[in-house]
Amino acid sequence: MTSAFQPDFEQLRVENLHAYYGESHILHGIALDVRRGELVTLLGRNGAGKTTTLRAILGLTGRRSGAIHLNGKTIIDWPTHRIAHLGVGYCPEERGIFASLSVEENLVLPPAVRSGGMSVEELYAMFPNLAERRKSQGTRLSGGEQQMLAMARILRTGANLLLLDEITEGLAPVIVQRLGEVLTLLKSRGYTVILVEQNFRFAAPLADRHYVIEHGRVVDTIGRAELPAKMEALHQRLGV
Repeated sequence: MTSAFQPDFEQLRVENLHAYYGESHILHGIALDVRRGELVTLLGRNGAGKTTTLRAILGLTGRRSGAIHLNGKTIIDWPTHRIAHLGVGYCPEERGIFASLSVEENLVLPPAVRSGGMSVEELYAMFPNLAERRKSQGTRLSGGEQQMLAMARILRTGANLLLLDEITEGLAPVIVQRLGEVLTLLKSRGYTVILVEQNFRFAAPLADRHYVIEHGRVVDTIGRAELPAKMEALHQRLGV
């Protein structure tokens, strides 16, 4: 599979993003930039605003203000379905697969948001566990298989900007390792990934850049080359 994505092209820019759930003011001026083919992480303690940042990008929070530029378009006022059709796929922490449907039915059900989505056979090659369980219902899958299915379903739609929320939580080390291999492969093909992840050991070698979030604000941005020098301070911020 070849990629027509251009790795040096800015895909997403978020400026002074504020987001609310009802009267609760959750994000307080988030700013970040992601270029095509990059993988960046959002790091922070529980409740810092990481998941809300992903949801706000896709228009899944309540009121928003600031600016979100995606593929050269300003989308802060767009509804979620229009944003998705620019190639955005969201994998929530709860995965959201259809438990009563088989693996294959889950894969073919979502509509395409743009051209270039992977075929079912390509996805089975990427996730061999799913090929073995293609006729199994979602309720019969392990947590790791459910996570693989949730990611595979997004790739089927043609999304090339992946918003991934805590994809390794509670999974066996062998599954975590496979997910890391998949992200490395996707990155090499030009996919762009924003990863919320508590497992820093998993995220660190994958990321081009880390955004550290506290109380709804980006308090530090750490590039790959800077990481060794900032590890102690980062561990203090994250409480690990």
